[in-house]
Amino acid sequence: MTNFDKWIDRFSQRYPSAERLGVPVAKWRKSIYVTIFESNTKLGRNFDRILTILIALSLLVLIFHSVPSVQKSSFENLLSGLEWFFTIIFTAEYILRIISVRKPVGYIFSFYGVVDFLSIIPAYLSIFYPDAHYLSAIRALRLIRTFHVFPLLKGFMEDYLFLGRALKSSARKIFVFLSVVAVIVFVMGTLIYIIEGPENGFTSVPVGIYWAISTVTTVGYGDITPSTGAGRFFASIMMLIGWGILAVPTGLVGAEFYRNMSYRPDGMKYECDKCHEKLHDKDANFCKICGNEIIKK
Repeated sequence: MTNFDKWIDRFSQRYPSAERLGVPVAKWRKSIYVTIFESNTKLGRNFDRILTILIALSLLVLIFHSVPSVQKSSFENLLSGLEWFFTIIFTAEYILRIISVRKPVGYIFSFYGVVDFLSIIPAYLSIFYPDAHYLSAIRALRLIRTFHVFPLLKGFMEDYLFLGRALKSSARKIFVFLSVVAVIVFVMGTLIYIIEGPENGFTSVPVGIYWAISTVTTVGYGDITPSTGAGRFFASIMMLIGWGILAVPTGLVGAEFYRNMSYRPDGMKYECDKCHEKLHDKDANFCKICGNEIIKK
């Protein structure tokens, strides 16, 4: 069993089937559960494949519907009809998921439950706010749940999970770093407002903070620029600081990548005790440098 399959099993255990728990529920509910949630069955895999195709097609329809020339053509009514067709299907699927699980509230407020809800509600909001249906693009997140049914994508999904572990491990450091950046842009934005003033376009502290953010992130839209010598000197310092700021999160995540590579995905360490080499393949039993046997810890 691959690491990704183990992750799928852990996810499935969040919604244990009523049959495994011995809960006497209707047979039709168990059938729906097996089809929708248990993707390790043939019926479940086929359901996920069809669902993936439908999600991809709905996103294509959404993209083409945003093109002005298409909106004015004869295809506009067809695309609108297709959008409602997909919305009705996803709505029915969402209702079936709620009905089939043992704890509907747990599913509704789970990550995927919220994503499923947000993927269908924009279409209904578009009745009152026409452009709201473009928010349906959030249903692209639903593809994450169904990618595992395609063999070619399993390896990529394991890499995504590895990236997720690295980001999770460095989350606290990144939060501290961003809080420091927030203080810097607040102070710098206030200072540039004092230096330049409203006569040079810096009409308020929030405008100065906006300029500081666009400068320190090296975006530099150019819509607001310092005009005085002191302001330009100050901006030069901000640009140099921006280079350093961009390097910090990259180093943090990179360090976590290296650290996570020295551990198996199941939590067991695979560092060589003899030469202390850490960069081994996850299925390695012997060190690639000295040949010493790697002892799981």
